Amino acid sequence: MKAIALGLAIAALVLSCSQVNRPGGNHLDKMNEINLLWTQIRQFRAEAGMGLEPAATMLNEYRGKTVNDAKRVCADNHRVPKPCEDTCTLSGHICENAELICKIADELGEHDRAQEKCTSAKASCREAKQRCCNCSAKPPQIAPVDPTSPPVTP
Repeated sequence: MKAIALGLAIAALVLSCSQVNRPGGNHLDKMNEINLLWTQIRQFRAEAGMGLEPAATMLNEYRGKTVNDAKRVCADNHRVPKPCEDTCTLSGHICENAELICKIADELGEHDRAQEKCTSAKASCREAKQRCCNCSAKPPQIAPVDPTSPPVTP
């Protein structure tokens, strides 16, 4: 799963650099870029066990906020335990794509469709980061004791 997510993220970055930084990149190219990145976010959400779309309440909440606002969920000293690595890696990829989508949307100005994708991406980033932080906040699971095993003595 990590390899797939990493591959998709690298492909998105390469594609975004080639299209966004191209002088005179046209509107259609930029919308195609946004759609590609947004589709990857949906794939990442599916891999993380999330619904394909963020909740409507999240869309309303993050319409006027930045991607950095959406990322601010975990404490500054947040450490990711091993069982949460995949969840947190996917949340990072979702937020990276959100940053790229919103950058392109800003280049397009008040284009409604681009701004909708930006809002959706920010809400996805927030939900994914919450999932990461919630996973990390869970107390460690202790394996149940096998009643047939001999007691452990110190």
